[in-house]
Amino acid sequence: MKLDDNTIEKKLSQLPEWEYYDNAIHTEYEFENFKDCFSAMSRIAFECEALNHHPNWSNIYNVLKISLSTHDADGVTDKDFQLAQAIETIVEEED
Repeated sequence: MKLDDNTIEKKLSQLPEWEYYDNAIHTEYEFENFKDCFSAMSRIAFECEALNHHPNWSNIYNVLKISLSTHDADGVTDKDFQLAQAIETIVEEED
């Protein structure tokens, strides 16, 4: 179920690295090098498969940009926040 803007903003208070705009939540991570970035992407990919929820993302050298929304709901849902939290945990472990 699509979340309303107030609920999204409240949930984002738990994820300070993320922002809400264009009907999705977004973040960007910068890693030491391409290898570290790709390693994080690989770990995130396994989590995405486990949750059956996949990001829109792009990678240029050591920078990973991620955008999450639920296409079926045409907006942000709890699934997006569940994946965002998992991504945060993975990236923190990479540091």
